[in-house]
Amino acid sequence: MLLSEETITKLHMGGLQVLQARQGYRFSLDPILLCYFAEISAQARVADLGTGSGIIPLLLHQQGKGREFLGIERHPKMAGRAHRTVTLNGLQERIKIVQGDICCLPSEWQASFDAVISNPPYRKQNSGRVAMDEERAASRHEMAGGLCDFLQAASFLLKKGGGFTLVYLVERLAELVAEMRRLQLEPKRLRLVHPRAGEPANLLLIEGRKLGKPGLKVAPPLYVYQGPGRDYTAEVVGLYESRKA
Repeated sequence: MLLSEETITKLHMGGLQVLQARQGYRFSLDPILLCYFAEISAQARVADLGTGSGIIPLLLHQQGKGREFLGIERHPKMAGRAHRTVTLNGLQERIKIVQGDICCLPSEWQASFDAVISNPPYRKQNSGRVAMDEERAASRHEMAGGLCDFLQAASFLLKKGGGFTLVYLVERLAELVAEMRRLQLEPKRLRLVHPRAGEPANLLLIEGRKLGKPGLKVAPPLYVYQGPGRDYTAEVVGLYESRKA
């Protein structure tokens, strides 16, 4: 099950275990914040675009958000690792991992999901330093699919009234909202994530509704760290310590 180039990360949240590459992509706080923010019914059929390690379906299942999950990952090695992670946690009856391209989804998946969620690459190919490692490069930069591709896939998969939840960079908010509305994913909830109180937000959490009516609610800001150090705020600590968010 565990390869020499991999490690097992054990989480307090329900005793989940996640296989990760020692040197490749490793999940951060972002998917944990995303799952905490997501409002998904217990009976929903959920798709995760660019599932990476499979952490998002695992967390959503543990939180009672969703009944059936499909994780889509383009990178073969990452998809295989996510599949083995699902098996390691005994959730293969609830979570299915497929290796595939979000730009070429099967026609039978159209309008068949109640919720879609994603922690996509944040950076355009020509922006910033691209990691030498293929997995980390694909997780950070739009190497094989940009923002519009992820939004188009979400719009394609969702039923009317279905919800799309995303974590993304604040600096691309204007672009994000414009594309969401163009693809009939009406923004309904927004929460900005700040490193610390008094510092500008760097991330955002947003929910759109397929063919939803206009009307956006902005939640109070979320602060990650307290004070000048690296100690998490009580809210963030609570995400790691509670069995259910």
